[in-house]
Amino acid sequence: MILSPTMQKYILHWGEMGTRWGVNRTVAQIHALLYLSNAPLTAEDISDTLTVARSNVSTSLKELQSWGLARAVHVLGDRRDHFVAHQDVWEIFRVVVEERKKRELDPTLTVLRECKLEADNDTALDAATRAKMDEVLVFMETFMKAYDDFKGLPPATLQRFLRMGGKVARFLSDADDE
Repeated sequence: MILSPTMQKYILHWGEMGTRWGVNRTVAQIHALLYLSNAPLTAEDISDTLTVARSNVSTSLKELQSWGLARAVHVLGDRRDHFVAHQDVWEIFRVVVEERKKRELDPTLTVLRECKLEADNDTALDAATRAKMDEVLVFMETFMKAYDDFKGLPPATLQRFLRMGGKVARFLSDADDE
């Protein structure tokens, strides 16, 4: 597959952003390539296009599959696996957020709740420190509740909500003033 200069820029930037988001650069670049591709790609196609070792491509594809961002498909007359990525940006976002929640936020919330229980018996913990820990727990629980409320919204509803942006903030601010 021959990449246009714009595709190259997009894929390279997606790899850079991936590293900032805690994702391996190659995984992010392969995801970008699969997303931009208009046809399923084999691991060899990906390896040749991105000049990445075939073993690295295999490992990266497994990670993308474990996240639910890519899947193997079969092409008639070809025994090799071909790969495609989700093409719906909203679904990609939903999958990434849900996976990050499971891997990062859920364990943090569990530890915060354990600390709250243990704080009751920790005589060395002063009240101000306990209050700070409680504040973080309340914040996280509020954030997670809001996430649970929003994650099931259809993409069209979520898009309308996000487009409202400042209007919602002003409405809520006006309601607080009353």
